[in-house]
Amino acid sequence: MKTYQAKKEEVEHLWYLVNAEGKVLGRLASGLAKILRGKNKPVYTPHVDTGDFVIVVNAGKVSLTGKKLKDKIYYRHTGYPGGIREMSAEKLLDKKPTEMIRIAVKGMLPKTSLGRQMLRKLKIYAGSKHPHEAQKPILLQI
Repeated sequence: MKTYQAKKEEVEHLWYLVNAEGKVLGRLASGLAKILRGKNKPVYTPHVDTGDFVIVVNAGKVSLTGKKLKDKIYYRHTGYPGGIREMSAEKLLDKKPTEMIRIAVKGMLPKTSLGRQMLRKLKIYAGSKHPHEAQKPILLQI
C-alpha cells in the first residue's frame, strides 16, 4: 500500500467562520493554525497547502488569562537604529484588535513561504460583520 500525497490541484478549500468573543487567545490561535495548516483533514500533506480559509469575527473581544493584558508586551522594529517599539497587550487590543490574533497564529505556522501562504487565508475582523457571505462559510466552534 502506498502513502497518499495530496496535490495542490486536488485539494478543496472550505470556508469557516469563527466567533472569537470570550475565547482565550492561545487556545483560539492553536485551533486556527490547525485548520489553516490542514491538519484536521485526512488528506493532510506537510509540503502542500491543504488547509481551509478561516474568517474570525469579534476579534476585539478576545480574552487573555491572568495578568497578561497588562504585563504582555509586543515588540516591533521600525528598521532604523534604536527603532524598537513596544506596546502592551491592552493597548494593542484597543488600537489594532486584529493584529493580536494574527501575531499569535503566525507564530504557530511554518516559517516558510508555505506558512506565509497559509496566513493569507486567515481573514480577521474586529466587529461582527465580514464581506465573505458569498463564500457561505460554515460556523465552527473552537
